Amino acid sequence: MKAYIKALSYYLPEQILTNEELVKEFPEWSVEKIAGKIGVTQRHIAAPDETAGDMAVKAANKMIEEYGIDRTEIDFIVLCTQSPDYFLPSTACVIQHALNIPTTCGAFDINLGCSGYEYGLAIAKGFVVSGIAKNVLLLTAETYTKHLHPKDKGNRTIFGDAATATLVSDNGFAEIGELSLGTDGSGADHLIHKSGAFRQYSPMNDLTFDENDNPHSSDYLYMNGKAIFDFTSEAVPVMVDDTLSKNNLTLDDVDLVVFHQANKYMINYLRKLLDIDKEKFYIFLENVGNTVSSTIPIALCEAKKEGRLCGKVLVAGFGVGLSYGATILYCE
Repeated sequence: MKAYIKALSYYLPEQILTNEELVKEFPEWSVEKIAGKIGVTQRHIAAPDETAGDMAVKAANKMIEEYGIDRTEIDFIVLCTQSPDYFLPSTACVIQHALNIPTTCGAFDINLGCSGYEYGLAIAKGFVVSGIAKNVLLLTAETYTKHLHPKDKGNRTIFGDAATATLVSDNGFAEIGELSLGTDGSGADHLIHKSGAFRQYSPMNDLTFDENDNPHSSDYLYMNGKAIFDFTSEAVPVMVDDTLSKNNLTLDDVDLVVFHQANKYMINYLRKLLDIDKEKFYIFLENVGNTVSSTIPIALCEAKKEGRLCGKVLVAGFGVGLSYGATILYCE
């Protein structure tokens, strides 16, 4: 038994935040600086009353309509999010009802970020190959912008909100190959939102500003950019080698490479570090930003539209956790 991606779609919120609008808030920055370093000119922002669950439902309905999927045949839902609608129940359970999928469908959330799509593919593949499920609806949805302090100019230039829907089945256009997954929890504090859950339930109200007027607070997302960059530089080459080895391939055998769209500087650095041909290195970041677990499926959607999703496609995610994952998609 094999597992395939059968359908793939995504949803972006209506509100758009452009670099021009950001520069009005942070005049010490320029439109050109943001676009040149980050590689983003605009990002989509979830409405105040729009949740990750709402966006996931919209992405799923869009996929069902585009591909003519019979929702009664979906027998499992996996939602990857770090901005759930509730502490409990799992947002996936709420989504099952909203999508009018039969109650015989299993459903749960996984709390993962930038590597979440690969972990989700691993789970969905395992369910299909083992016979637990025939059609797994894998959803990614984040409203990371709700984690950000309004004065956090660095992260506000990077992150956008989005949701994606992938149907994993026993047939489709992209076979899911062998996976490489890893975790280094010693770096958890490098990308974290400390307060709000039960380790630190109450707000800490510890907001400070550094010498560059950047906010630091346990009540908002904190990212140690240098530490994340160092982790990525060390982990990604090892993960790529392991993935290729498990699939009996070399980089020369790969037709397209889709990395987590973290930011322009980081992914271009990784491309050069791994000596990947620019022509087969896919980037889709400029108009959506870093959408966390949704970056890779969004890029795959766009590559498919362009007719570039064919042959052997290496996908790799890395970030919060610290966590990483990769696989090969064997595309028609």
